[in-house]
Amino acid sequence: MEKIALELNNVSKQYKDFNLDNVSFKVPQGSIVGLIGENGAGKSTTINTILGLIKKDGGTITMLGKKDFDAACRENIGVVFDGNNYPDMLTPKQLGKVFKNIYSSWNRKKYEELLKKFNLPSDKKIKQFSKGMKMKYAVSVAFSHNSKLLILDEATSGLDPIMRDEILDMFLDFIQDDENSILVSSHITSDLEKVADYIVFIHDGKIVFSKPKDELLENYGIIKCGSDLFDKIDKEKMIAYRKQDYEWQILIDDRQSAQKKYPKALIVPAGIDEIMLMYVKGEIK
Repeated sequence: MEKIALELNNVSKQYKDFNLDNVSFKVPQGSIVGLIGENGAGKSTTINTILGLIKKDGGTITMLGKKDFDAACRENIGVVFDGNNYPDMLTPKQLGKVFKNIYSSWNRKKYEELLKKFNLPSDKKIKQFSKGMKMKYAVSVAFSHNSKLLILDEATSGLDPIMRDEILDMFLDFIQDDENSILVSSHITSDLEKVADYIVFIHDGKIVFSKPKDELLENYGIIKCGSDLFDKIDKEKMIAYRKQDYEWQILIDDRQSAQKKYPKALIVPAGIDEIMLMYVKGEIK
């Protein structure tokens, strides 16, 4: 039976101009789940609700076998936000002493190794760090207290491609232990195509889909055609469509079958970016 590290079931939160609308998805143990969506779609609200930083209005959250976020969960969860969440006036050396008192499983040796790996000066105040340095520092902390679940909000934001690749390798190494799991939101969908096992797509506060990444990349496609072929294509097979200049683009979820049915049509694989764009910008069937 599949073990679940994190499960949201019909989680809701109402604001004046935005609702988190019955959000449900799972993060299986030993997996990386990528959370995607445009700005304002509800990614950060979802993550903040999981962490108890926002009080939900309804639904349930089960994390590492416990309902909602508590002190026991905090010990086993590593969190990285898009931005700095550490005291600006302290140095990594000073913060290391703070974390030793917060986490019973604090690993000073691992922490110092990661500071060295990322070329982060231990005696420099956090406020003097660049955005990329702050992100690398947050990753260092998350990996230094025996976390079982990492929750990462734009964790590769502000990093150069080489450093992003290095951190992605760390994520993959982390889940080699099948008790470890990662939920990561990201605008850099190419990163998720490299490492994610599942993709959860949120739009306007609602979950559009939660699917295995390989299923999306292997099966989804975009038909590019003129008006004559567009009129002949089975509308029931269209997920979304839009007109681009003189060309119609149609999102489908079985490009192999479509190619057999419409052999003269140009059908290209759809990456995660293209799938998201068609859902957001296209007409939904």
